[in-house]
Amino acid sequence: MRRLIAAMMLTLLGWTAHAQGVTDQTMMVGKAVTTVERLKADANLSKPLADALARARAVLVIPDLVKGGFILGAQYGTGVLLARSPDGRWSGPAFYSIAAGSVGLQIGLQDAEAVYVIMSEGGLRAVVDNQFKAGAGAGVAVATFGAGAEANTTTNIGADIYAFSRAVGLYGGAALDGAGILARHSWNAAYYGGNPTPEDILFHRGVDNRQADRLREMLSR
Repeated sequence: MRRLIAAMMLTLLGWTAHAQGVTDQTMMVGKAVTTVERLKADANLSKPLADALARARAVLVIPDLVKGGFILGAQYGTGVLLARSPDGRWSGPAFYSIAAGSVGLQIGLQDAEAVYVIMSEGGLRAVVDNQFKAGAGAGVAVATFGAGAEANTTTNIGADIYAFSRAVGLYGGAALDGAGILARHSWNAAYYGGNPTPEDILFHRGVDNRQADRLREMLSR
């Protein structure tokens, strides 16, 4: 009897954990919608963001990008990556985390939301293949908008990726140099079921979740 009760408890705990995981992903997609809405409503960002999205190959939305440090810096966030097909349809979201560290004279804290509009196939592959860990060696040009970085935009027309950010704190920009951009496979599995790869979600369109329709609508406006 005790074994039966123990087995039932383990099963219940498993269901609870799975339900919490799905809730986490659903909330993340909802946060991504809010981030896109806010940046589109920003008077300084709305036009360049709309222009970039109209021609985008993909988009990476990080609703909570936290940077902070004293001498040793760190940056971390979780978000969603969506790719657009030639006919203009957006894929479902693939979940990714972004993390970076740096050494230097720095102090501060920043809580930002960022949208990385990916304009080229090379930029998309750099994100999917986690090539930004090599910094400038990725061979991808990134132009930044917002957080005091507007001066960089005029010299980066034709960039592979445009980074739009809104932040509160002492840091500026939303650079990708040296960042690790890693797929969150457990989140993708919880959101879609099975064990889809980012390629299954972004390129093959083998899975989908209608809960992301609102996000796709916002990106298409």
